[in-house]
Amino acid sequence: QVQLVESGGGLVQAGGSLRLSCAASGSIFSINAMGWYRQAPGKQRELVAAFTSDDSTNYADSVKGRFTISRDDAKISVYLQMNNMKAEDTAVYYCYLLASLEAYEYEYWGQGTQVTVSS
Repeated sequence: QVQLVESGGGLVQAGGSLRLSCAASGSIFSINAMGWYRQAPGKQRELVAAFTSDDSTNYADSVKGRFTISRDDAKISVYLQMNNMKAEDTAVYYCYLLASLEAYEYEYWGQGTQVTVSS
């Protein structure tokens, strides 16, 4: 069984910074994507930033230039450095992993970590 454990959420003032961490464990054969989504109250879950299978990165337009995703392959971990944060970044942030085994893909989600930006 694959588990994703997130840490680093909390309360920050507008303009401040936070760093989220996510570590994966379990039987992971091939990673197709790994990154972060978020869900604000009353809104759909949306992609924040992610690595894809060709090692490229995708960012939501709203976070480009402010957030940076990084990873440590040896630790099967991803990180999200969030700078110049805004009130609209307030959400529950979820770590996401898309793994494949033979012809099948499997999605895994972390439990979520709350990020609150006060204005």
